[in-house]
Amino acid sequence: MQTLSEIRSILAERGLRPKHRLGQNFLHDKNILSKLVEAADISHGELVLEIGPGTGTLTETLLEKQAQLIACELDASLADIIQDRLGEKLKLIKGDCLDSHRKLSAEIVAALGDRPFKLIANLPYQIASPLMCTLLINHPYCTGQFITIQKEVAQRLLASPSTKEYGPLSIIVGALADVKRICTIKPTCFWPQPKVESAMVSIIPKQNFQLEHPESFARFVTELFTKRRKQLGSILGKDINWPDGVTADLRPEALTVDQIIELALTIN
Repeated sequence: MQTLSEIRSILAERGLRPKHRLGQNFLHDKNILSKLVEAADISHGELVLEIGPGTGTLTETLLEKQAQLIACELDASLADIIQDRLGEKLKLIKGDCLDSHRKLSAEIVAALGDRPFKLIANLPYQIASPLMCTLLINHPYCTGQFITIQKEVAQRLLASPSTKEYGPLSIIVGALADVKRICTIKPTCFWPQPKVESAMVSIIPKQNFQLEHPESFARFVTELFTKRRKQLGSILGKDINWPDGVTADLRPEALTVDQIIELALTIN
């Protein structure tokens, strides 16, 4: 894995500096990176998608594990670094990983094909939530996500009902996957140091979930939580066969993930 000095040197050779507008904070702590790779448990020849490889610190480690790697980099200058250093060992896609509809880009979809894959990445914070959700909703061949995200987002993923962190992201991801925290990360593990703490999480799709149309469920949850402080009866109407434990006077934020799933199935 690249040291902080090596990361600085790689960028300096090309007259580059981290771009704040692209959320470029380079993770350089070897022990923390090792935890992410260990949690992902990569097998020889396994297909892996990495978003935002930067200078290639995690990328090199994934290649050492004999992963078949697809990497997507938005920053053209960093993409050139990856191409020059590692281009023959991976499939590099230059551009945004998400299209205008916040879905996985057509180029990535084509490169993945209908093959099982894992997402292993230190994600730019601004794309984390839409990327996590679109992989769960639209890409059943994704067998797991092992990612670095903002600590606040990790708290939302793991939130309980009736807490301020609990919302659509908690419910959509919780309905479709099992989430575990791998570790938390201090700002000092990054260069430049972000103003917030980070966390690594694993997101493993559930084998048998009840939702036949997860995209419709996601829309239902998002719309429901635009009125999270209102009672369910005033949002949905009172003439509903309420699931067990759910009553018209409850607010959306009080319901468990399973109760919201049952409510969605009842209405739809």
